[in-house]
Amino acid sequence: MLTIYLTRHGYSIAQAGLAMGVYGVGHLIASSAGGHLADRIGRRNTIVISMFSSAAAMLALSQARSYPLIVVCTMFAGATTELYRPASYALIGDIVPDEHRVIAFGLYRFAVNLGMAVGPATAGFLADRSFLFLFIGDAATSVAYGFIAMLLLPQGLKTYQKEERSGEAVRSAFGDSRVVWFLGAAVLAACVDFQMTSTLALHVTSLGFRPVVYGAMISLNGLLIVLFEIVITARVQHLDPQRVIAVGYLLNGIGFALSGFARTIPALMSTVFVWTLAEMLYSPMAGPYLLRIVPERFRGRYMGLLVLMWSIGLIIGPIAGTWLFARNEKYLWISCAVLGVISFFLVVRRR
Repeated sequence: MLTIYLTRHGYSIAQAGLAMGVYGVGHLIASSAGGHLADRIGRRNTIVISMFSSAAAMLALSQARSYPLIVVCTMFAGATTELYRPASYALIGDIVPDEHRVIAFGLYRFAVNLGMAVGPATAGFLADRSFLFLFIGDAATSVAYGFIAMLLLPQGLKTYQKEERSGEAVRSAFGDSRVVWFLGAAVLAACVDFQMTSTLALHVTSLGFRPVVYGAMISLNGLLIVLFEIVITARVQHLDPQRVIAVGYLLNGIGFALSGFARTIPALMSTVFVWTLAEMLYSPMAGPYLLRIVPERFRGRYMGLLVLMWSIGLIIGPIAGTWLFARNEKYLWISCAVLGVISFFLVVRRR
């Protein structure tokens, strides 16, 4: 909702895109720091720190009025809100054996998307009344998650070794060509995926629809995942993960291209089925695939690298997307399809 929030307060589409990109800078910081903290102080402690600081960041953002202050608060929100993610992935790797990780990641996403099925529509409802309610609600859910993590989650591994040389985990990752090509494809897929939280909202409102329509699209995405992802994951978990992920990335690009050319509510809603199917294919498989080839002592930091690629996509995607949207929207959606094709071939290139 940030792009809608800023444009309603008189900022340009480019400024809204820049703010989303700055959120990605915070995400970038979080992916590196989160992976390091997950290995050094433990998974649970990292999650707790992330959630409580995230609540403070959202409340601060709600009170920011000047554009420079909004940008700073947005970066802080990105860093704190996403700090938990590498730790959560690594924690699943700690407590679930390899043969069950695909289903475990599917169940994890099932829980997340129970919230996604309700959250965006609720956000649209709150935003129609006051964006302040939206910020307060976001902070409250973060605090609740922080207490749940502190009281109920296992600690997980602490794998950091004092004798490690600086940057050893990164050198290990980029010395493996399988990891390099996989991470490269993830960046391109992320650039497409984050149109969902930036230009897709602008596309929907530019057609004259209210924010609640955009919120309903995102909620439909979450609802479909809740209903069908576990079934689909159970069916594909024993297939070649590279092929499954590659097909998912391809459908993701095609699906968002179709959304960009849709002009009616039924057409917009129907395209959600395409990019949601894509997400249900690649998302549960990506983490387990990387965990399968990662050294255990670098688990948190490798997961941090995967999140880092999505962070880079979060920086590039909204900025490039809103730039194209403001000049020629058609080129934006064609680019999504092209990036889907390229990411497909990057994943299947190294077997």
